[in-house]
Amino acid sequence: MIVRMLGLLFGCHHRHITRPITPVRKRSSEPGNTYVACLECGRQFHYDTINMCIGTPMPMPLPSAPPQENLPSA
Repeated sequence: MIVRMLGLLFGCHHRHITRPITPVRKRSSEPGNTYVACLECGRQFHYDTINMCIGTPMPMPLPSAPPQENLPSA
């Protein structure tokens, strides 16, 4: 309980991250952004492959609404 409250107050320090990930792309498309993700909170960060360091946070996608089922009206 105390650990959770401290996490809410101070946030995640992003100490446990994935290896750099570059999405697969087709030859005709632009190169993808390499990123790393925090294993504790799921936040994604740009990754600079030249300097090998974590950059700015990537924008989080908005959650999509669940599909609406078309039910026949009675």
